[in-house]
Amino acid sequence: MFPWLAFGHISPFAQLARRLVSGEAGVCVTFLTAAGITPRVEAMLASAAGAVRVLPLSLPQVPGLPTGAASTADVSADGAELLKLALDGTQPEVRALLAELRPDAVLIDFATPWVCDVAEPLGAKVLYFNVFSAVSFAYLNVPARLADGRRPSAVIARYLVVAPAGFPAASALASVPPHQAADLVYLYTSFYGMSCVYDRVVPSVKGSAGFVTKSSRDMEAPYVDYISSQYGKSVILAGPVVPEPPRGDAVIFASFGSETFLPVAAAMELLLGLEATGRPFLVVLNFHKGTDAAAEVATRTLPGFGERVKGRGLVHTGWVQQQHILRHRSVGCFVNHAGLGAGCRLVLLPMKTDQYFNAALFVRELRVGVEVVQRDEDGWFGRADVTDAVAAAVATGGDGDASKWREFFTSDAVQNKLAVDFVRELKEVVRA
Repeated sequence: MFPWLAFGHISPFAQLARRLVSGEAGVCVTFLTAAGITPRVEAMLASAAGAVRVLPLSLPQVPGLPTGAASTADVSADGAELLKLALDGTQPEVRALLAELRPDAVLIDFATPWVCDVAEPLGAKVLYFNVFSAVSFAYLNVPARLADGRRPSAVIARYLVVAPAGFPAASALASVPPHQAADLVYLYTSFYGMSCVYDRVVPSVKGSAGFVTKSSRDMEAPYVDYISSQYGKSVILAGPVVPEPPRGDAVIFASFGSETFLPVAAAMELLLGLEATGRPFLVVLNFHKGTDAAAEVATRTLPGFGERVKGRGLVHTGWVQQQHILRHRSVGCFVNHAGLGAGCRLVLLPMKTDQYFNAALFVRELRVGVEVVQRDEDGWFGRADVTDAVAAAVATGGDGDASKWREFFTSDAVQNKLAVDFVRELKEVVRA
């Protein structure tokens, strides 16, 4: 397994590794990652330590990249682009490791299409692992997206407002508002003379023996079929992996992960909206590495806010044990950028790229959660929009079809069958 150096990507690979080695005897996994984050990745895989080993890669020094940077958590957005150059520089080391390991299969991420060429003479089957929802991949990263040769740009972002040709006609997600389309232009933009994200993804999938996605037909069948038809590849479904559902109906927990940073105005409206709910809340706000977190929080809170919410509301910066928090019986509402809380009432506030599609999938198709209303042209939302979304989520009936999906996510029988089917299909691709 060779994921991109972002923990939002590493985590799904680690989840899949644990599922692989626990699902059937005789399966061993080697995990390639940057030396600087090897201890943290090993900790994520501790429960499977006997069957999963982590091998460190030495990232070459790239001008402009901070010394010691080993993941996107260590760098700015610009630094993340330089990190791709550093990862490209590991090609000789990866080639030597694969020649030594002689794996049956290599699971890759979007950043390293060159692994396909490295693995082929060794007889190893490369599989592309999509760590996002199938719908976001289907909308953004299929050949039909640029079939006419046009490249989305800031000038023609309107091109991205509609889905590519052949996209499931009955989908409620076949268009996005202008502010989201403008943000999605990033995927088709080149930095430092490198291939853009789209131009890394497409050859990665085309050069692979199969496509793996962390979803199921119950959730995203039309989009899975569309991806398969676009690439002419078999799609192996890893199934969703979610934590045990929390219990409770009181505290609001708001968190946007370690790599989504809310602008000043957005964070301020979020906090004021949560204050107006009258409910206790815990908000986690993170900022780019190297910034003064306390000063950043101060710019996002109006005078008097701390006193008004004292004893009821808390703003925290830095890492928290999110899954443990979500399991606590007091947490009843989870405000986030587009992730499932496995039974917790959800309020979704997507801020970028795949988050838009995840939120839309949950709310419009799976009927799980409430999305904060955002203005189409620029994505702006106000405190009242936050308060209204929380009120709708916690109201009677506000969980929509959550009980149905809670049973699906937490049923041992369902999850075991998904694991068995995944390993069987993976072996079929490897043996083909």
